[in-house]
Amino acid sequence: MALEQIVKPEIAALEPYQPGKPIEELERELGIEGAIKLASNENPLGPSPRALEAAHAALSGMHRYPDGGSFRLRRRLASHLGVEPHQIVLGTGADEILELLVKAFVRSGDEVVYAWPSFAMYPIVTQGAGAKSVRVALDAGLVHDLTKLRAAVTPRTRLLFVCNPNNPTGTSVGAGELDAFVKALPSHVVLAIDEAYCEFARRPDFPRTIEWIARRPGSIVLRTFSKIYGLAGLRVGYGVGDAELVGYLERARHPFNINSVAQAAAEAALDDVAHVAATRRVNAQGIEYLTRELRALGIEVWPTDANFVLARAGGRATYERLLREGVIVRPLGGFGLDEHVRITIGLPEENERLVKALRRLRQEAA
Repeated sequence: MALEQIVKPEIAALEPYQPGKPIEELERELGIEGAIKLASNENPLGPSPRALEAAHAALSGMHRYPDGGSFRLRRRLASHLGVEPHQIVLGTGADEILELLVKAFVRSGDEVVYAWPSFAMYPIVTQGAGAKSVRVALDAGLVHDLTKLRAAVTPRTRLLFVCNPNNPTGTSVGAGELDAFVKALPSHVVLAIDEAYCEFARRPDFPRTIEWIARRPGSIVLRTFSKIYGLAGLRVGYGVGDAELVGYLERARHPFNINSVAQAAAEAALDDVAHVAATRRVNAQGIEYLTRELRALGIEVWPTDANFVLARAGGRATYERLLREGVIVRPLGGFGLDEHVRITIGLPEENERLVKALRRLRQEAA
């Protein structure tokens, strides 16, 4: 029997995720050198030196299985966040926590509500479970419309994602607005607040969501070591929720999912507050520079609380032309933002190179 006859239709209908090519391969294809990648929201400073040292030390034990419960990292995270260790579930990136939530709480035919455009994994994990995606458009400012999100909830809704700050727009909602939304949400809905970029947020009223967990059972906050901690290559994410919810996710989690090197590096990264502060500083300066310079070129730029900016800069055509300049950004046609690109904040010299390349493209088009 052919596999196409027995594969689940929900999986057959999925479009595989298309990762960007390695820089080395792009350079070979285009005949260029010294390309810079401003497409994947990675930390331009790299990982903490403490994390590198801890990872190196852990390599000698790679013949042993890792701690299946990530005991030390879980305990260190709990202390850092002011929660109990049994309120934390760890995953290979926050993506795995999304999978666990769907695996534990969503059945075929259920509904999953989320804003759109938002994180690309929400529709993927939903469709893979045979559930129905209920997409709610962002408002005119490309911000979550929480009133419409609440109105989209039905008795069949099992899971609701709020990405704050939102990827790929960088926009965010404040504490008062989100607090009112959470209070109005029915108890039969599991609420997942995805805060992958929260450490970059600069608005003074950014929500303190972990404090809500005790008040709203059935809630979980998702975070990651991939962004501000610079450990994207090691894949460490986590969720913080009430003990009952986390207990169900632990039942669904595979043992040994976080490797020993990743556990050691993540624990050490938490302690390097100077590296985190330096990353925030570089990011804030980069946002101010890119926003000012791109607007001076006549390019619309959205306010951001993340480590990237959303720019209406010509979409796929600009992406292709920047590639030939050795600058890699993210086109957003797949999100319905055909005229936009997402630009990761880089080092000052990388940001300047991007601006110079865009300036040249604008001059050529004039």
